[in-house]
Amino acid sequence: MVEIAIQPSLYDRTLEQVRRAVRELANRRGVRALDLKPDLPDSDRERLMQQMRDCLEAKGGEVSARARAANLGRAFMRLNTEGRHRFLTLLAEEFGTDPEEVNAAMDAVRNAADAGARHAAEVTLRDVLRPPRVRLLTQFTALPEGVKFLVDLRAELMTWSRNEPILEELSQDMRRLLSTWFDVGFLEMRQITWESPAALLEKLITYEAVHEIQSWDDLKNRLDSDRRCYAFFHPRMPDEPLIFVEIALVSGIAGNVQDLLDQQKERLDPLTADTAIFYSISNAQRGLDGIGFGDFLIKRVVAALSDEFKNLKTFATLSPIPGFSRWYEREIEKLGDTILLDDEAKALGAALPEGMEAETLLRQVLTHSEWAEDEALAEALKPILLRLAASYLYSAKRRGTRAQDPVANFHLSNGARMERLNWLADRSARGMQQSAGLMINYLYKLDEIDTNHERYKGEGTIAVSSTIRNLAKKTEKG
Repeated sequence: MVEIAIQPSLYDRTLEQVRRAVRELANRRGVRALDLKPDLPDSDRERLMQQMRDCLEAKGGEVSARARAANLGRAFMRLNTEGRHRFLTLLAEEFGTDPEEVNAAMDAVRNAADAGARHAAEVTLRDVLRPPRVRLLTQFTALPEGVKFLVDLRAELMTWSRNEPILEELSQDMRRLLSTWFDVGFLEMRQITWESPAALLEKLITYEAVHEIQSWDDLKNRLDSDRRCYAFFHPRMPDEPLIFVEIALVSGIAGNVQDLLDQQKERLDPLTADTAIFYSISNAQRGLDGIGFGDFLIKRVVAALSDEFKNLKTFATLSPIPGFSRWYEREIEKLGDTILLDDEAKALGAALPEGMEAETLLRQVLTHSEWAEDEALAEALKPILLRLAASYLYSAKRRGTRAQDPVANFHLSNGARMERLNWLADRSARGMQQSAGLMINYLYKLDEIDTNHERYKGEGTIAVSSTIRNLAKKTEKG
C-alpha cells in the first residue's frame, strides 16, 4: 500500500550475510575471484561480461554453476553504488533478447504447417523471449540468502529505473520473475507477538510505514492483549516480513489514531470487543512493489480473528488519505477561493484572523497546522475539508474507473466500503500535511465483500456510505 524506501542498514546487513555465504561457496569450489574495481571502470567491462557469459553457458554440473554465480555475486557486492549501477546497466543492455532470434521464432510460428510444428515453434518463441539476463539472475536463487538479495537488488534498481528506460525493462523483468516466486500460495501468515525474536521486532520498527513506532514501549503497546499483528512470510525469507498489518480490538469503529495508540489508555478485554480496526498496513519489501498480496493478507486475518474471537461483528480500517494533499493543492491552484460554496465562504470569512484572506488560509491548510488550535477557525474549515476529501475519494478517478487515492483503491479492490470520514483523526505532523488530519474508515462487511470487489473491478462502482456520497455530490452541485 505504501512505498517503503529501502533501509540502508538492513540492505547492508543482508549484503553482508550474502557475502559470507557466497565467499564460502566460491572458495570451496576453488573459483578464482573476479577482481573488479569498486566503481567498475570501462577497463573491467570485458572481464565482467565474460564472467556473465560463463554463468549463462552453465558448463559442468549444478555445483559448478552455483560456484560461478557465487563468484559473480561476490564481485557485485564489492562494488560501490556507481559500480552497481554500471553492473546492472551492462546486464540490461548486453543480455536482453536477440531481435533476430525473436523475429525468426515468430516467423516459424506463423509458417507452421501443422499443430505439432506450431507447438514446437511456440516453445522456441517462449524460450527466445526470455532474456538471458533473467536466466542469469535466476542463478542467484540457489545461493544462501539469494532470494532476499534479489528483492533488495530490485529495490535499489527502482531508484534508477524511473529515469532510465533500459533499467526499467530490467526492473520489470525482475518483477515478473519475483511474482512467480511470491505467489500467495507459497506464503505463510504468522502472528507477531512481543515474544517473537528481537531481530524480527526490530524489523517491524524499521518497516512501519503508516504510523511511526516511537519506541520499544510503543511497539509493546501495539502487541498487547487487545492488539494483533500478522505478517506474510516466504519460505526462502523466513525472518523477513513481506507485508504486515496491525489491528486494534475495540468497541465501536475508531475515529482517532492518537487515541488508538495511546499507551496510557486502559487495555480492553479482547473478549468484550466487537470491532477489529486495521490501522496500519505496511509493505516491508520495496523490491516486491507491483506484486500484490495485501488483499489476501486482510482476508486471512479476518478469518483468523473470526475464529479466535466470536464476539467480533465489525471489521474496519482507520486509514490515511495519502493522495489528498497533492489533489487539494492542484484544486486550490486552479480554483482559489472559488472552491468554496456560498455558506462555507460566509462562515470562513467570519472566523478568519484580521487581515487574512480566505485563499491565503486555504493555501496554507496543509503546511501550517496552527488553524487546528483555533476552535472557531477549525469549525469553519471542517465542512469545507470534509466535503473536499469526500469529493477526492469518491469522484476523483484515474484511468476513468479507479479511485485516485492509492489506499482507497487498495481497499475498494478488496471489497471494502467507504464508510466514514473522521475529523482531525491524525494530528501528527505527517497526518496534517497529507490530509489536514483527516482519516477514513473502510468497512469490510463480510456478506458484501465479494459483490463490492466484483462491481469495483468490473464497472468501477465504488461502495460508499450515503454520508460520504452526499458530501461529494455537494461539490458537484456547487
